[in-house]
Amino acid sequence: MQFSHRTGEQSLNALSVRSQQLQEQGISVTHLNDSNPTHFGLSVHGPDFIYHADPRGDLKARRSLVNYLSRRYSRELDVQQLYILNSTSQAYAWLMMLLCDPGDCVLFPQPGYPLIESICALTGVKSVPYRLLYDGSWMIDYVSIEQALHHYNQPDSEHPIKALILINPNNPTNSYVKAEERARIIALCQRYKVALIADEVFYDFSLQAFDSRSRFVGENAVLTFTIDGFSKMLAAADAKVGWIYVSGPENDKTEALQRLDMIADDFLPMSSLITQQIESLLARADEQTERIRSRCLTNLNWLLEYTADAQRTQGIVTPLRSEGGWSVMLRLPSSLDDDEVGIELLNRIHALSAPGYFFDCDSSGYMAVSLLPEPEIFSRIIQDTISVIESMIDGK
Repeated sequence: MQFSHRTGEQSLNALSVRSQQLQEQGISVTHLNDSNPTHFGLSVHGPDFIYHADPRGDLKARRSLVNYLSRRYSRELDVQQLYILNSTSQAYAWLMMLLCDPGDCVLFPQPGYPLIESICALTGVKSVPYRLLYDGSWMIDYVSIEQALHHYNQPDSEHPIKALILINPNNPTNSYVKAEERARIIALCQRYKVALIADEVFYDFSLQAFDSRSRFVGENAVLTFTIDGFSKMLAAADAKVGWIYVSGPENDKTEALQRLDMIADDFLPMSSLITQQIESLLARADEQTERIRSRCLTNLNWLLEYTADAQRTQGIVTPLRSEGGWSVMLRLPSSLDDDEVGIELLNRIHALSAPGYFFDCDSSGYMAVSLLPEPEIFSRIIQDTISVIESMIDGK
């Protein structure tokens, strides 16, 4: 695995080496330029509070999180492979810095939420799309992935593809990575020496999921960075706690951890004001996740039943399979212009739509709809939306 040059060489200087040796012998080393006021009884929290800056995040908080995630994920996780940070967006930025020199490329899915392209632009990385195709369910277009890897990762390529991003499940297509897709993608990453970044923030919100879905956390066949966070798990958009779990072949994993430590240290660990809350927030995570999933499933089931009555809805709007997440994609008549539909919805029912081109759908006639509203409100909005679309077709 070729990491970026941003983090430089990871060797310690002579003073750091000797200091480490002395500490390993149990000898306390005084730092003559120590600028941490909590070491001198000057903390705002009182004279007994001491802050230890661990680049991977407060060890107690990480242990609480790893214990919880090991149970939730049904697999044993290592606290030394986990980083806690301020958000999954920050996680993406750190991984761009870790893997990519300016101008290098990452593969990302389309249709998809536009966040990745924005973060790539901010970190000087080129975002290269691969397609998701719908045929009863959304599937990964392997051809577009392999064509891109073959094009960008020639031996003399100046700016190769360094990572392949998977959103599991994707937003807004709400599709999990299936077993066959996983095996083929890992094989491609191994062949082209590309890291995997798996975003699994919506993983536990299964709706119409297939049995073949599985998490990428702990994947060891290829260098893998799994991203997750509190904002979805707890339905707490204000609780900006995210994490990265690093796994993969031993040499690649070890070097990735060393280099990621440098990035994390430069950006400073998460505030202790937040990490102190992690354990108590985890106590509510299961309840919150199930509460949200139940709401989404209730609204999705109502939508499927309502739109299945062709006499009532005339088949004008079709919900596409929603395997997991907080939303559903609707298929509208492609003869209607997305913006004209959106303007009519604003004018007539004061509702702002999210047409497919927001997410780089390859044709008109798609709309993403949230499944989070209270059921009474959701059903009214959907009925009003279908009525507006029907009137546009009838020319009323």
